[in-house]
Amino acid sequence: MNNMSPATKAATLHDVAKAAGVSLITASRALSNPGVVSEKTIAKVREAVDATGYIPNLLAGGLKSKRSLMVAGIVPALAVSQFLPTVQTLTGELAAAGYQLILGQTNYDADVEEQVLNTMIGRQPDGIVVTGLVQSQKARDRLRQSRIPVVETWDLSERPIDMLVGFSHIKVGGALGGYFLGKGWKHIGIASGDDHRARMRRDGFETTLGRKVPTALVPAPSSLELGRKALGELLEMDPKLQAVCCSSDQLAQGVLVEALARGLRVPQDLAICGFGNADFSAHTVPSISTVHVDGPEIGRLAARLIIDRCRGEAVSQPIVDVGFRLIERQTT
Repeated sequence: MNNMSPATKAATLHDVAKAAGVSLITASRALSNPGVVSEKTIAKVREAVDATGYIPNLLAGGLKSKRSLMVAGIVPALAVSQFLPTVQTLTGELAAAGYQLILGQTNYDADVEEQVLNTMIGRQPDGIVVTGLVQSQKARDRLRQSRIPVVETWDLSERPIDMLVGFSHIKVGGALGGYFLGKGWKHIGIASGDDHRARMRRDGFETTLGRKVPTALVPAPSSLELGRKALGELLEMDPKLQAVCCSSDQLAQGVLVEALARGLRVPQDLAICGFGNADFSAHTVPSISTVHVDGPEIGRLAARLIIDRCRGEAVSQPIVDVGFRLIERQTT
C-alpha cells in the first residue's frame, strides 16, 4: 500500500481572494500596488497569503512590467573574503529597493564566466553586476546587445561595457612598489595569484621598481596553504629575501605562518605586505600591512547605478574610481 499523500496543488491568487473575501483584482492590487488599497484590505489579503501558502509568480508579473526584480551578481569565487563586503552591501541595497540578488560563480575561468553570463542574460535580469572586467569580447558584445544595465566592479577601464565602480590595480602595484623602494629593501619577492587583476598589480609593482622580481605564482583563489608554499619557492630563488609583496591577505597570512615556522623574525628578517584588508589582517601577530579598498562602498554605488537605470533616471557618472589606501602595520 502506498502511504505517500498526493502532491498538494500550489495555492493560486484565486485561493487568496476567496480566503480574504475580496475580488481577484483587489487581491492582486493589494500585493502588487498596495498604495491603491486600504490598509484593512491589505491586512486581510496578507493573512490569506499566510493561510494559503501562496507564492506570487514574479516571472508572470515581470512579463507584463518588463521587470524581473532580479539582479545577477557574478563573482570569481564565493570563498574569496575580500569580495564579501561588496556582495553583502549590494544585496542589502538592492533588497531595500525591492530587488533580489542572484549569484553566479566563475572560478576565475573566462569560459565559465561566458557560460554564466549567457545563462543570466537568458533569465532577463533587471541588471548585472560583475566582479572585475568581463574578459571575453564575445560576452562583452552580447551584454551590450542585451541592453541590460551592467556594472563592472573591482577594476578600472576607460571603456567599460556600460558602467563601472572600481580602482586601478596598476596604480595599486605602483604604490606598493614605491613603498618597498622607500623602505630600502633590495631582495624582494612577489607571491601572486594567477588571475588578471593580480597580474596587473604585479606589472605596476615591477614597473615602479624598474626591474623584474622573483615571483611565486599560485592558482586563484589564493589561500594560507598556497602562501606557505609560495614563501618556500621564493626562498629557493633568493635565500637573502628581505620582503614579500603578496596579491592577497590570504597569501600574506600563509607567508607569515611559514616565515615564523622557519624561525624568521617578521619584519626584522622578512617584511610582508598583503592586499584587500581582510578582517583577520589587523589581528594576526604581527598584524599584516595591506591595501584597503572600500568594498561596501563599491557595492552601494553599484546598486545605486542599477536602481537608477531601472527607474529610467540618467546616470551622470557611469565610471566611479573609489581609490585605495595603504595600511602600514607590524609586518613591515
